[in-house]
Amino acid sequence: MRPFFLILVATAAAWADQLQVGRAAVVITPEPGTPMAGYYSIRLATGTHDDLQAKAIVFAKDGKKAAMVACDLVAIPAHTVEEARRLASQSTGIPGENIIISATHSHTGPIIIGRGARDAQYGGNHPAVKRFMEGLPGKIAEAIGKANAALTPARASVGVGKDGSVAFNRRFHMKDGSVGWNPGKLNPNILRVAGPIDPDVAVALFETTDGKPLATYVNYACHLDTVGGTEWSADYPYTLSKILGGVKGNDMLTLFTIGTAGNINHVDVTNKLPQKGHQEAARIGTVLAGEVLKTYTRLTPVEDAPLVTRRERIQLAPAKVTPTDVDRAKTIAAKVGTADNPKFIDTVFAFKALDAEARKGQAYDTDIQVISLGKQAAWVSLPGEVFVELGQAIKQASPFPITIVVELAHGPTTYIPNRAAFPQGNYEVVSSRCDIGSGEHLVETAVKLLKEAYQQ
Repeated sequence: MRPFFLILVATAAAWADQLQVGRAAVVITPEPGTPMAGYYSIRLATGTHDDLQAKAIVFAKDGKKAAMVACDLVAIPAHTVEEARRLASQSTGIPGENIIISATHSHTGPIIIGRGARDAQYGGNHPAVKRFMEGLPGKIAEAIGKANAALTPARASVGVGKDGSVAFNRRFHMKDGSVGWNPGKLNPNILRVAGPIDPDVAVALFETTDGKPLATYVNYACHLDTVGGTEWSADYPYTLSKILGGVKGNDMLTLFTIGTAGNINHVDVTNKLPQKGHQEAARIGTVLAGEVLKTYTRLTPVEDAPLVTRRERIQLAPAKVTPTDVDRAKTIAAKVGTADNPKFIDTVFAFKALDAEARKGQAYDTDIQVISLGKQAAWVSLPGEVFVELGQAIKQASPFPITIVVELAHGPTTYIPNRAAFPQGNYEVVSSRCDIGSGEHLVETAVKLLKEAYQQ
C-alpha cells in the first residue's frame, strides 16, 4: 500500500503545480411574465428563445484558484456580486477577491433590482423579479462550485482576432454642432462618427492535456441589444456558442464577455437595412464565430507560469446635481407613464437626478480585478458600461501582449464616459451616475494592477 500511497501523493503534487481548468453552466432563466430589462418601458416575458445562463471557468495552479463568471443579464448590482462571491468562497475555498462576476448586457434578460429609480418604475418591484434576484447569487455560486468540482489538468492558448464589420460607435458629430446618439439610419444631418470602435475579438482556448476542448473564452465590445421582443435570449452569444460547440464539440463551454461598449452598438447608419430580431443576433454571432474559428489557427500557448490575481477597492464620485435639477426631475418623473409622458432624454435625466440626490454625495464603492496567466494574457474587470476609449487606453498601457477588458463586473451599473465626452452631452452622459473623471480613475487603477501582476 505504501508505494501506491506515494504515487497518489506525487500525482497530487504534480497536479498542484500544473494548470487545472474546470467549467460549468447553470440555467438562470426567469419564469414567464417576469418584467424584462433594457428599455424605458415595461415588457413582460412571454417565452424563451434560448436559456439564460451563468457560465463559469475556474483556474487552479500552484495551490491558488481563481474564477470568472459571465451571466446572460443586462447588469449585476454590487450586492449580488458580493453575495455570490461569499457563497462560492464558502463552498469552494476560492477567495472572493479572486472571482470576477460580470454581465453580458443582454437586453432580453430580466430587469435587475438595485440600480435605482428607473428599475422600480419599470417593473423592479414585481414579485417574480424579487424571486429571481433572491435566487441569483446561489445559482452563480452553483456554477462556480460545479466548475471547481470539474477541475482537470489543462493547457491554455490565447490570441486576438479582428472584426470591424458588426460594431459601430453610436455617437456622431451632427451638422448643428451637437453630438447625436443613435441618430437614425441615413440621417442627412450626420457629419462624422464621434469616436472609435474596438475590433479585437479576444480568444482563450482551454483544453485537456490530450487536446480535448474544455472551454473557449471570447470577448468583444458591442452592445447586446440586437433581439428585442419579449422572449428570453442571450442575444448574439447564443449563436456564437452554438457554432463553436458544433465545431469543437457540444461538451465545450463558450463563455462570452462584453468589452468596453458603453458607446458601441451594432447599428450601421450608412444603410437602411433593418437590424433587429433573432436573425440579426444570429448574423452577428455567426460573424464573430467565424473570426474565432480563424483565430484558433494562430493561438499562442500560454507559458508555464504562475496564476496571478490582483484586486483593488476604489470609490467613484457620484454625479453632481443641484436642487433645481432635483425639482425638475421630480416634475418629470411624475409624468412618466401618463398621457403627458416626457421626452426620452428628459426621462433619462429625471431618473439620474433622483438617484444622484438619493446618494447625498456618497461615493460608489467598487472594485477592479486582474487575473493573469503567464506573461501573455491578463483579464481586467471594470464596473459599469465603459466608453470604448477607456478600454483601449488600458490595453495600450498594459504590459501584457493580450489584455482582455471586461465591463459590467460590479457596481455601479451605470454609463462611465471618458472625460472628453462629458461636455458633448447626450444619452450616456445624461444617464451617468458617476462624476466626470471616473473613467480615467478606472484606467489608472487597472493599469497599476496589470503592471503589478506582470511583475510576479
